Amino acid sequence: MRVPAPPGVIEQAAFGDEHADVYELTYRHRGKDWEAEARDVTAIVRERRPAASSLLDVACGTGAHLAEFARHFDRTEGVEIAPAMRRRALDRVPAGTVVHEGDMRTFRLDRRFDAVTCLFTSAAFLPTPADLTTAIGRMGEHLLPGGVLVVEPWYFPETFLDGYLGGDLVRLPDRVVSRVSHSVRRADATHLHVEWTVADATGIRRFTELEVMSLFTREEYLAAFDAAGCDARYHPGWLTGRGLFTAVRRPG
Repeated sequence: MRVPAPPGVIEQAAFGDEHADVYELTYRHRGKDWEAEARDVTAIVRERRPAASSLLDVACGTGAHLAEFARHFDRTEGVEIAPAMRRRALDRVPAGTVVHEGDMRTFRLDRRFDAVTCLFTSAAFLPTPADLTTAIGRMGEHLLPGGVLVVEPWYFPETFLDGYLGGDLVRLPDRVVSRVSHSVRRADATHLHVEWTVADATGIRRFTELEVMSLFTREEYLAAFDAAGCDARYHPGWLTGRGLFTAVRRPG
């Protein structure tokens, strides 16, 4: 999910066709399992709402979670702002699964769901706490009373490792992909510089991404849920290690 950068911040060169082509490949090589994560989230939803039959995945990316959710819910839909990601999601999900084009702060559908999810790093691309409150409020508006909202955070200010260096090398029979990254903290955000190199039968190409991800506090997340009319809890360590917020929409 990509959100336009606020004034004074470098526009993020991410989530276009080049990124979408190698993004999932690299994370799977690290061991990320979108399908297992979706099954875990399904279990969390059903624990709180056993009869849940509909789910909306906000900032669904390439649809890896959404395709698995479609195996467990009668009706699933997605929302994605980046055209390249949305195209891949539409190619992947079952026929009849709708992936809406939209910003998580402003999308508006004509239906509500038993569950709404926003996973991986998506929420962190919101530039301010006010944007976070707006986005979670929008998600809450699409929940039925008693519905479940699941949001995976980025790091909190106290858990982010300033100066972190990352490196991945993926070797396939027809392609080699390398990803090198450097992350620093500036004010209340992670500034992530990523350099990609992709080699295949057509030659070698390189591209750069500059991503800005907000380091929202735990209290800012919880305040956003409360403003959305949802009772939330934070679960340390869940899903990918950064924890998980789960919330239930209050009646009324």
